[in-house]
Amino acid sequence: MRSKRLRFVPIIGATVGLTALGALVVHFGADAVIRSLVAIGWGGFTAICLIHLALIAVMGIAWWALAPGAPAWVFIWGRLTRDAGSEVLPLSQMGGTVLGARAVALAGVSGPVATASTIVDLTLEFFAKLAYTAVGLVLLVHLRPDLPVALPITTGIAVAALVAIAFVVVQRHGFALFDRLARALGRGWADRTAAGAASVHTELGHAYRRKSGLWVGFLLHLVCWVASALEVWIALHLAGRALDFAAVLVIESLLYAIRTVAFAIPNAVGVQEGAYILLGGAFGLTPEMALALSLLKRARDLAIGLPVLGAWQAVEGGRLWRRLASSVALPVAKAARTWGEDRG
Repeated sequence: MRSKRLRFVPIIGATVGLTALGALVVHFGADAVIRSLVAIGWGGFTAICLIHLALIAVMGIAWWALAPGAPAWVFIWGRLTRDAGSEVLPLSQMGGTVLGARAVALAGVSGPVATASTIVDLTLEFFAKLAYTAVGLVLLVHLRPDLPVALPITTGIAVAALVAIAFVVVQRHGFALFDRLARALGRGWADRTAAGAASVHTELGHAYRRKSGLWVGFLLHLVCWVASALEVWIALHLAGRALDFAAVLVIESLLYAIRTVAFAIPNAVGVQEGAYILLGGAFGLTPEMALALSLLKRARDLAIGLPVLGAWQAVEGGRLWRRLASSVALPVAKAARTWGEDRG
């Protein structure tokens, strides 16, 4: 019963978020938001999409550094699928993560390696987000020391860091508890689950022993998060509302910190828009331009994510079709052989 209730959490979150988004657009004027979007233009939109694709490719390489036995393109494809699932489908961020891991597994990477590398990659990216947010906080205190937000944000970063460290400890040592529980449950499902968990635990150990891969992954994620502010900086320049890159970096870093906290809301609908208005207002950004930036990012995610999800669905559909064809062909072939033997 409880799991059924939890299924409705993303639906409720998405409904509330869409309602908030619509209310914000109506309140600040749809015409003003559209004018801000037009000011950025198709050229700006194309540039933003290309920059974002390049950053996704680099983040895919950061994931590949944790499991270099497979081709790099497999993990770039997995990262594309992960982001498309998180930003386009009505799923939480964890739903997109599952899609990304499955895409990597379907491309030939073993299930334990796909799962373990995904867990470690998410951990490294989370630490990179913490560093990115810390950089934004330092710049915020320097640029706007009058804003009374430094203390709560610092407290939030400290709590998140402790959570991240605890998550790493569980990855390294917590599976022993699960193994004992699985053995206590007996055979059947518990054995299979224990075997799968043991394989994932082994691959986690391999990933964490690959120190160079860990540092490469962390640094590439950090570089990508800092570079992602270029998208908004370029869009504002094209719209004639230029801000210093440092100010844009503050807005973007704190925005993604808020989005991380709101992970249960699909696509952070409503949360992203409200955060843009609040953070952008501190640096003189008008609410309509803030909404335009948020909608521009959502359009970018659709332009990239829809073709990716279409390709992923084709791969999944082809795999399902081959399984169905095989399940039908084997009984038919067996019946034909039996009929031939009877005739003989």
